Amino acid sequence: MDRRTENKIVLVTRKTRLEELVARYNTANQAKFYIEHLGADFSDYVREHDTYQACMRDAESALRHVGRVQLVERGFLPNFLFGPDDVVVALGQDGLVANTMKYLDGHPLVGVNPDPARWDGVLLPFRVPDLATLVPEVLARRRSLQEVTMAKATLNDGQVLYGVNDIFIGPKSHTSARYTIRLGDREERQSSSGVIISTGLGSTGWLKSLQAGAAAIMAGGGTRQAQEQATPWDADYLHFTVREPFPSKASAVSLVAGGIAARADLTLVSAMAENGVIFSDGIEADYLEFNAGLTVAVGVAEKRGYLVV
Repeated sequence: MDRRTENKIVLVTRKTRLEELVARYNTANQAKFYIEHLGADFSDYVREHDTYQACMRDAESALRHVGRVQLVERGFLPNFLFGPDDVVVALGQDGLVANTMKYLDGHPLVGVNPDPARWDGVLLPFRVPDLATLVPEVLARRRSLQEVTMAKATLNDGQVLYGVNDIFIGPKSHTSARYTIRLGDREERQSSSGVIISTGLGSTGWLKSLQAGAAAIMAGGGTRQAQEQATPWDADYLHFTVREPFPSKASAVSLVAGGIAARADLTLVSAMAENGVIFSDGIEADYLEFNAGLTVAVGVAEKRGYLVV
């Protein structure tokens, strides 16, 4: 096969809901029985799976005419080594783009929407038929790149975790997190259900939902909208919000929201005997422990993401 380049193209994929059900119930028939027994429509899972598999085959075929292709399922990203000249294609949803980006270091990332009728695809501006012409343009550096600011959590034991949308620090389950929080010269002990640190890209995600809930509570249970705080994706600062802070003799609630400027850190010292965690972009399985004796500093990351537009 004649290729236009020997550069490697990494095609990042994800498991469909049907594949996850089969992994849980062993066979598609058993999964179907379970879903239909509960009165749900199993055919929707099949349609989604078939559409995604067809797009994956078409994407791989188109990319193999451009360069060497390596498929990587999302679960293997934490241990996958990207080459310095790789071009990376993520076959959506939006969450897959964010989860892929945090493992890259300067690589251009192409977000592809495999099912536009199903997914909005804010981070998925392209479709599979675009790849044949798009990727050669990316390799020739003729495509614009949108810079994306990332967050970085650094533990005092040397472990590091990056976040593209947000970083969560708190309890593994629905219990209270106990910690000391510090920003600049302000410091206090807190008890809450966790702390969310959001990037500009994530400012319309988890952060926005927290603001909307707080606004509704302040309106007495009404529907008042939270003030829009969408932030540019390349903004050189982060937002943080404390979830459900609890005031008591041992915990305060005066440092519960704000910004983290460039070259500054939000620091938390864990006071949890167990079940303290740090994870990013909603991927709970890829977490760092955050128990007593550990300190984490969260700030703007030294590296950026680059989304092809």
